[in-house]
Amino acid sequence: MTGLSTPTQRKGFTARSSAFTVSAGILLSRLLGLVRDRVFAHYFGNSDAADAFRGAFRIPNFLQTLFGEGVLSASFIPVYARLRAEERHEEASQLAEAIFAILFLIGSLITLAGVFAAPWLIDAIVPGFSGETRLLTIRLVQILFPGAALLVLSAWCLGILNSHRKFFLSYTAPVIWNVAMIAALLWKGGHVGESRLAIDISIASVVGSGLQFAVQLPTVLRFLRPLNLRFTFGTEHVRTVVRNFFPVFLSRGVVQISAYVDSFLASFVQVGAVSALAYAQTLNALPVSLFGMAISAAELPAMSSALGTQEEIGAVLRRRLELGLQNIAFFVVPSAVAFLVLGDVVVATIYRGGHFSAHDVTFVWSVLAGSAVGLLASTSGRLYSSAFYALRDTRTPLNFAIIRVVLTVVMGYLFALPLPRLLGIDRHWGVAGLTLSAGIAGWVEFALLRRALQARIGAVVLPPYRVARLWAGALVAAAVAYGVKLVQPFHYPPLIGLCVLSTFGVGYLLCTRMLGIAAPGSLRRLLGRR
Repeated sequence: MTGLSTPTQRKGFTARSSAFTVSAGILLSRLLGLVRDRVFAHYFGNSDAADAFRGAFRIPNFLQTLFGEGVLSASFIPVYARLRAEERHEEASQLAEAIFAILFLIGSLITLAGVFAAPWLIDAIVPGFSGETRLLTIRLVQILFPGAALLVLSAWCLGILNSHRKFFLSYTAPVIWNVAMIAALLWKGGHVGESRLAIDISIASVVGSGLQFAVQLPTVLRFLRPLNLRFTFGTEHVRTVVRNFFPVFLSRGVVQISAYVDSFLASFVQVGAVSALAYAQTLNALPVSLFGMAISAAELPAMSSALGTQEEIGAVLRRRLELGLQNIAFFVVPSAVAFLVLGDVVVATIYRGGHFSAHDVTFVWSVLAGSAVGLLASTSGRLYSSAFYALRDTRTPLNFAIIRVVLTVVMGYLFALPLPRLLGIDRHWGVAGLTLSAGIAGWVEFALLRRALQARIGAVVLPPYRVARLWAGALVAAAVAYGVKLVQPFHYPPLIGLCVLSTFGVGYLLCTRMLGIAAPGSLRRLLGRR
């Protein structure tokens, strides 16, 4: 191990700085996403047109998710990064070119089929839609499908850029997609009807998808020079990517099935349920992306490039996991507490105004609170899955994803439809039951991933007192912030959010410091601490 210590230390520093870069890129993209959703909520609220757009967007997004970032990261990056670590650059470029050709062909065929099959897809995914809402959703699906294919190619760019440690460009590229949709909302909003506006922003989404791909392509092509444009599909490396692709594809597929089941069930709850679920998922995705995805994305190339004996590689993975899980918990624990205790402030700060009423705030808060239950499990589980992918094992995460989805579907149905009737409560609480059931299933998946990986590489040591102190600090800070919410003199939601949420953030940092929990290095540098 002595001979590997210095390179490992360098890789550890690189991974930490890379995670910060990924987080910064994702933060910019997600902030624009929140602005987009804020403007969307202003013009649509929880209307029928909002339901139609949210329901339509899920269907082509299935293509992007299955062939996009997560699947390529798990199947393509480990092989491509290993070739580069072994300085086999020409073979790496040939692999990238072949994967691009495969994705282009498959994406084109599925997009064409999706456009023609839109009516049947709508009936399968959101059967609760009828009349004008159903017809509008079909039209929006047909518009959005080509954009999803472009986002798949954008994910191919992301895989190459991440392997070359160019994280910022790949994760800020979605900014231009959000800008295109925001521009369409501001340009047309208030001047056309809601149905026409939904069509306009769908067209803007396709334009933004093309721009997102275009801004990454020049840098990617420089890394692939010289371009041979010889699509050699029969090489061992291509076969390895394809072989690894299908388990991850199926894993993402079953997770997407869970998301579609949520929409399926929500369409039967009440008008606005589908859009309320989407609003909450946007907020829930912020900590998942900023911390779970950022750290996992930065660690995957580093873990995949580890060389040495099985014991040496296992030691590297354990160190990476321990540090990554500690950093995830430091940020995700307060996020979960904020969603539970201060979720109304979070929702109102982002969405309140226009057609988005106080009733909508409470509705979305209940859904967001349910998702907070499994937030730490879902973010930490991403890192464990990345470790399996680095070990070229894509089947184990698939098996556990199937278990998670089965639990989510069964509990989601029970919590969303029969349970509110049995308890005699308003049926809109069934949407919160959907996210709550997903959170419980997420903890089951996390436990299975952790046990299986530790059997492979040894125990990953995480002091339990540390996580307990994080929860204690977050709860104390939330109590103080809740008191500020009760006495603050403002009535404008963004000002209320600024006072309450900044109090919570500062309070959490002070509490954790008093409890002896050091902030991650990147945060200390950001705050000017040494």
